[in-house]
Amino acid sequence: MKNNRQKILILHPLYIDVNCRINKCFMEYALVTGGSRGIGRAIAVLLARNGFKVIVNYHANDREAQKTLSLITQDGGVAELLKFNVADNNACMAAIDNWQQLHPDDYISVLVNNAGIRSDELMALMDVSDFERVIQNNLLSFFYLTRLLIPQMVRHRNGRIVNIASLSGLKGVAGQTNYAASKGGLIAATKSLAQELAKKKITVNAVAPGFIRTDMVEGLDEMSLKQMIPMARFGEPEEVASLVNFLVSKEASYITGECININGGLYS
Repeated sequence: MKNNRQKILILHPLYIDVNCRINKCFMEYALVTGGSRGIGRAIAVLLARNGFKVIVNYHANDREAQKTLSLITQDGGVAELLKFNVADNNACMAAIDNWQQLHPDDYISVLVNNAGIRSDELMALMDVSDFERVIQNNLLSFFYLTRLLIPQMVRHRNGRIVNIASLSGLKGVAGQTNYAASKGGLIAATKSLAQELAKKKITVNAVAPGFIRTDMVEGLDEMSLKQMIPMARFGEPEEVASLVNFLVSKEASYITGECININGGLYS
């Protein structure tokens, strides 16, 4: 009996390997756009720490992207860089097609649409190009990329989509009509897409940060702004990352179509 038991233990890993090849076992990945800095970096690092294989998307800053990759791998995580412009539909299609060809037995089960830009100005003084560029980067990019990943999520009946919106998209901020429009549109799109995908066991949620200590708030008067915040401080990227980490977890499987504020009590 003892010898038989030993044989089973030896054969068991082989059995699993053969079974996976027959039944097409897939490795799941999390794609974080704008993952080279700030909130995106914090999300990528935390997801990797919690067992996800992370794809770090970025557009231009190779040095910061490499830093994010190093933070993940030094912590024992697994990650890869994927450089492309999420505001370019053709670039999105080429990048995802290439990635899927290189990973035929894998799929992206988690998408965090974090990439975005600001270009603040009073609307009366705003250039048309600044309005269009912000919409392109913050809202159209969501459409370009998300639609490419939905089919695989549907096929596997499993997926998490988290869109990083903003306080500006909920209450509006003077000087940010372009940014508010892009983030408000993202929140509305989140609610609609959630209804489309709910029966496929795919959740779609948004997170609306207030003032978070990243380069996006550079140039703002922190001292005066903190007086408006009940918690009297700016948030940290890691705090936003913790919320995103929860939303992509199994524990959040019944939460969809929500926009969750994280702003220290500034707005609810």
